[in-house]
Amino acid sequence: MRIKRRTFNSLAVAGAATGLAGTANAQAKPLTIGFGMALTGGLAPNGKAALLAMQIAEEDINARGGILGRPVKLVYYDDQSNPSTVPGLYTKLMDVDKVDVVVSGYATNMIAPAMPVVMQKDRTFFALLGLAVNSEFHYPRYFSITPTGGPRPKESFAEGFMEVAMAQNPKPQTLAVIGADAEFPRNAMEGVRSIAKKYNLKIVYDKTYPPTTADYTPVVRAVAATNPDIFFACSYPPDSVGIIRASSEIGFKPKIYGGGMVGLQATAIKTQLGPLLNGIVVYDFWLPWAGFASDEGRAFVKKYQTKSQAAGVDLLGYYLPPFGYALMQVVEQTIKGAGGTDDAKMAEFAKKTTFKTVVGDIKFNKDGEWETAQVMAVQFQGVQGNGVEQFTDPKTEVILWPTQYKTGNIIYPYDPKK
Repeated sequence: MRIKRRTFNSLAVAGAATGLAGTANAQAKPLTIGFGMALTGGLAPNGKAALLAMQIAEEDINARGGILGRPVKLVYYDDQSNPSTVPGLYTKLMDVDKVDVVVSGYATNMIAPAMPVVMQKDRTFFALLGLAVNSEFHYPRYFSITPTGGPRPKESFAEGFMEVAMAQNPKPQTLAVIGADAEFPRNAMEGVRSIAKKYNLKIVYDKTYPPTTADYTPVVRAVAATNPDIFFACSYPPDSVGIIRASSEIGFKPKIYGGGMVGLQATAIKTQLGPLLNGIVVYDFWLPWAGFASDEGRAFVKKYQTKSQAAGVDLLGYYLPPFGYALMQVVEQTIKGAGGTDDAKMAEFAKKTTFKTVVGDIKFNKDGEWETAQVMAVQFQGVQGNGVEQFTDPKTEVILWPTQYKTGNIIYPYDPKK
């Protein structure tokens, strides 16, 4: 296995990194932030976008003079979207590279295998978009930059979708839930089952498929045979695309379709699927037209978009980039607040602080999750063709939940032609 280290310029990002402020800062030892990131494999469309966001933050921090007089330097390796590579990468980052701060790459499946290695070293760990990773470990130095949260983070991921579904008339009675046999889907499916009990839904299908699955037609046929009212998939990007295409081919039309389909938030996948997205209800975390989106968040996304095409990453950057940038803001504020990179002091500061970020204020609970979840349920409507520009229109991705941020009404029952 060849692990490739990439630099800011290797992503062909337009413009060089801003010069360090002052001779003293230029001569200071860099403050290193280490992580693995999905730069190849199934998670790469999101991973590469997150990396660009973190590089923009690196540039911005250094333009302000670094942190405590030291320039920031990202040290990262490609985890290949493969959990088995992660322990070795994090051992190298801590034992060989001796990075000052440890953060995660993107996704639950990549964060979970890093946890035992980080815990063994008693390092403070800032994680990017992991679903309830700490629910088993309860590690006191874990902090998740993920809008799922509250006392039941697994349920928070599915809460909006299920609440929307159960508000429809006729009210759904049956549920089918599927996911890969991996960390993220297992956590998400557990949350769905818990909510199903609350609504007295009958679960007519509840199975996992191998993460290496290539043909999803047999999976979807098996689900369709149970004729569920609600179809909830807990899937990563390759799975999501395969499941949607298989559903279209066999004409699978439950009353409400979607759920936890990761990937549908990525611009490249939106343009790839085009009209096949219509009618699908999924989660999302940040959109520029969401009521909670700030001017600072929108300004960051505009800056990201000036670099995204040259970098060959997600063109719009609505999904992961704001959280990649926010992670760096949390790290910067933590180091400053702790007066350095001592892990005990950083963890102590992070536990008691409300952080100001481009995605809003972040306060962590005892397990390092957000005290208050901020997950949306959205529906794709009126998608025509495969053009990018339409996905900047709020009418194509309608916010259904939370109700205070609602931008339109659901099309129900599910009709992929609308």
